[in-house]
Amino acid sequence: MTADIRPGPEQCNCLAVRQAARHITQFYDQCLAPSGLRTTQFSILVKLKRLGPMTINALAADLVMDRTTLGRNILPLQREGLIAVAKGSADRRSKELRATEAGAERLRAAVKGWAEAQSQFEAAFGAKRTLELRALLHAVSASDLRDAAPSETGAPISSS
Repeated sequence: MTADIRPGPEQCNCLAVRQAARHITQFYDQCLAPSGLRTTQFSILVKLKRLGPMTINALAADLVMDRTTLGRNILPLQREGLIAVAKGSADRRSKELRATEAGAERLRAAVKGWAEAQSQFEAAFGAKRTLELRALLHAVSASDLRDAAPSETGAPISSS
């Protein structure tokens, strides 16, 4: 008889991160609700307002989001006139997104809810731990996990 040595769900990094992300997203969505924006929509508008017009591919890469998922998320923003989609300035075949004045106005209204969420999160989790968590999560997002993944031979996979 062999023992079951498979790891349990409590040992899965991916599950832990996804559960935490869903928990935090639900909280931020609740704080942003009076503005009519969801967390993802808020992030899209923030990026466009800060960085200016971007192609869908560039914005998806910047948000670490699949292009098709981003496409679904921009539809309500476009319908409400909060973003505009036009042909790319550098490549006419690409589509470029930009925040409209209505989008900038909605973003200004949403910042109050976002600031409240930030404040409550920090109060619950602690200022130092919040800062450390954010730094750690940025490092995870910036890492190339494929280089750390072992191949079938046990050696790390190289992307070069």
